[in-house]
Amino acid sequence: MTALHKKIFSTDFTDRFPGDDSGDRTPRQTPGMLYSKAEPTPVPQPRLIGWSEELAKDLDLDAPDEEDVKILAGNKLTESMYPYASSYAGHQFGTWAGQLGDGRAINLGELTSKKGIFELQLKGAGPTAYSRRADGRAVLRSSVREFLISEAMFHLGVPTTRALSLVATGEKVLRDMFYDGHPEYEPGAIVSRVAPSFLRFGNFELLAAQRDLPNLEKLAHWTIDRHHPHLSGENKILEWFKEIVQKTAFLMVEWQRVGFVHGVMNTDNMSILGLTIDYGPFSFMDNYDHQFTPNTTDLPGRRYAFGNQPSVAYWNLGKLANALSLLFEDLEPLEEALNSYEATFWNAYYGMMGKKLGLDRVNKEDKELISEFEKVLSEIQPDMTLFYRKLAEISSETDENVVFELFDPVFYREPDPSEKADFLSLIHKYKNRLRKNSIDRNTSAAIMNRNNPRIILRNYLLHQAIDELENGNQQFFNRLQEAMKSPYANEGFDDLVKKRPEWAEKKAGCSMLSCSS
Repeated sequence: MTALHKKIFSTDFTDRFPGDDSGDRTPRQTPGMLYSKAEPTPVPQPRLIGWSEELAKDLDLDAPDEEDVKILAGNKLTESMYPYASSYAGHQFGTWAGQLGDGRAINLGELTSKKGIFELQLKGAGPTAYSRRADGRAVLRSSVREFLISEAMFHLGVPTTRALSLVATGEKVLRDMFYDGHPEYEPGAIVSRVAPSFLRFGNFELLAAQRDLPNLEKLAHWTIDRHHPHLSGENKILEWFKEIVQKTAFLMVEWQRVGFVHGVMNTDNMSILGLTIDYGPFSFMDNYDHQFTPNTTDLPGRRYAFGNQPSVAYWNLGKLANALSLLFEDLEPLEEALNSYEATFWNAYYGMMGKKLGLDRVNKEDKELISEFEKVLSEIQPDMTLFYRKLAEISSETDENVVFELFDPVFYREPDPSEKADFLSLIHKYKNRLRKNSIDRNTSAAIMNRNNPRIILRNYLLHQAIDELENGNQQFFNRLQEAMKSPYANEGFDDLVKKRPEWAEKKAGCSMLSCSS
């Protein structure tokens, strides 16, 4: 184990690609540059609030000392570091946005451990050349959300970037939370993010838009050599794209499994490694609603609603394919690779749903049953997380007269007679299917409880933790951090296992979020 300040070294990325070394953080276009040097802006009173012991262990890091906290706050650089911000582009809400880039993220360098090589990035450490009109800072509200959700998703088993630390800065940051002309000063904070790579679809889109074919090809080969070393030969860019398609499809299945809604699936927020990246106006679903979007900026179109996420991912992959097409003479294999997304997604989706329902296998009839579950749940809109955990208590012998009594705690409203009939019919069909299982119900229920979380990071819980932190109380924040380490546990943290309360239904920061969140 080693202290953080002794382990961070400049990245291979800055050694291999052209960048602006001037250190000028004036917002501007940087054609031909894949990054710009950007030193963090020091903060007045850094204070460590959160630390991921699990991630630190994976990175072979000791508990942070005073020098480490200075680095995590952006107040200190070592000689081995080369801080920079990446340039990339993207499609935002379906529209080409041109050059974007790391507006408030600064990559400090790389960490090498027994688990591999990881990049360490500070989010909220000050302006970069890509900050446009912003200040490059982050508020405590958004930083707490990103820190806790990053680690919560990891423990759920969903591919994600990680969060190592959360540091309060001791300064105030002006933010207009809902872009409605009512800015307020909020406490500032910085999250340190960790991933094998923070490359996005947008990195490749930018080079393609600039018609910079040499760097486009070079970046593709560098990414393959570094993160897909098993690929080789003249078709390795095609094989790499196929893997991106597969990983992205798998990621969408995992989001659907746990009821996660990203909220802003722009192409610049899509990881080239199939990781969940850039946590802003995210939310887990409370009531089961395919049209749910937590992002007020996404209204009224609901482009990034829960039920749309798989199709948006396919659309985004299409934009990545367009960028990479400049490296292909024959586009047909690339199109075939892109079109493999649908089969890959649905095969993985039905397999996932089979586990959520505790089935020994998934046949044609089971797919029809899964579709009926989707239809009925969308009508009645029970709490998604509580429903699937409660479903594991159903057996083929459960008396249908007690079904509604059993499921009553998961409903947000009383189903009408027609909905009740549909629900009872669905449970009856499910019981009949359980009778055909080749595994006993205890084994089946255990599979369900390993795939259906009991504890999720609900927005109203985050809201409570943020409120208490802003008032100097860290107890609930610590409790949430601990609870998120065991999302599938069958006991413990009972107070967190309940529906969204009525007070949170229209509460800002609970049901209403924005890209500023």
